Amino acid sequence: MRTTTGKLLTFALTPLSWLYWGVTEVRNQMFRLGVLPQKSYNVPVVCVGNLTVGGTGKTPMVEMLLRHLQTEYRIGVVSRGYKRKTKGFLLANSKSTPATIGDEPFQMYQKFGKRVKVAVCEKRTKGIERLLQLQPEINLIILDDAFQHRYVKPKVSILLMDKNRPVYDDKILPLGRLREHKSGIYRAGFIVVTKCPQSIKPVDCRLISDRLSLFPYQKLFFSYTRYLNLKPVFEDEAPYSVTLDSLTSADTIILVTGIANPRPLIRECRKSKARIKIIHFPDHHDFTTADLTKIENKFNRQKGARKIIVTTEKDAGRMLHNPFFPESLKPYCFYLPIEMQISPSWKNAADFIPLLKKAIDK
Repeated sequence: MRTTTGKLLTFALTPLSWLYWGVTEVRNQMFRLGVLPQKSYNVPVVCVGNLTVGGTGKTPMVEMLLRHLQTEYRIGVVSRGYKRKTKGFLLANSKSTPATIGDEPFQMYQKFGKRVKVAVCEKRTKGIERLLQLQPEINLIILDDAFQHRYVKPKVSILLMDKNRPVYDDKILPLGRLREHKSGIYRAGFIVVTKCPQSIKPVDCRLISDRLSLFPYQKLFFSYTRYLNLKPVFEDEAPYSVTLDSLTSADTIILVTGIANPRPLIRECRKSKARIKIIHFPDHHDFTTADLTKIENKFNRQKGARKIIVTTEKDAGRMLHNPFFPESLKPYCFYLPIEMQISPSWKNAADFIPLLKKAIDK
């Protein structure tokens, strides 16, 4: 029955997938021919994006770039501010919240706001121009999630591909997850395969490289996610520090996520000896009072020498600024920060940042 249903679904979605491909292909061709204009700037622009819907690690990549480049460039980050409750151009400041600028820009501002300017705008061209007008000292723009936003002509494009969902095995929306044909990968100068095992073998890297069939001018890298120590969501309320390694079988973790793919986080938490209870919400979920009551009831029902709530850094920002978050839970809420690292398993891994800087300064 499932096979029949799957075949019927494929039959129904295939024409829509063809239509979607046709529209995106015509659009891309219009950019190639100059019918639709692309704008360049005197300031170099680095575009970070992907070919698929869903999380491929764009925010960790942007944060990795900021960590390595913030001391050498005066950087401005422009994002659309997905699911924010405001419109138009906004420059992040100390009063910004996830609701006003979006989850990812808020997270970047919290980490790098002292050295990096973070702005949001639906139209990237307008966002870049307004940011440069307000902050003329900026000499590098990083565009977050803008690979399909082709009205800006970037100097460098970094395309991300989830190792577990390779573009060469995918199909175009709505039949698959591709936003455009997989040949769009050839617009990128840097391709980073994300969410790899930390110990990925060189032979596995080679197999992926062969399947991608990149041009000589394209640089391929592999990356993995590094999990850092737990941090309290509400710093003023935290009575103690805790690590996943310190938890025992007598302890309980209530894992609360509102991200596209929580599986890697679940796997990381399961490395601890604690019991794991999972509450999952959709990506960018705005916690309601009913949601918070559900979390509180789940927490209160659990047994354990120690009980903690663990969430993602992105979700932590929404919890922190939710006026209805239960006071009784605040001392027990922690988030698990992550960092993207370039894997040494593939050749020239140490050259990623030097090659990127060379491309920027060219």
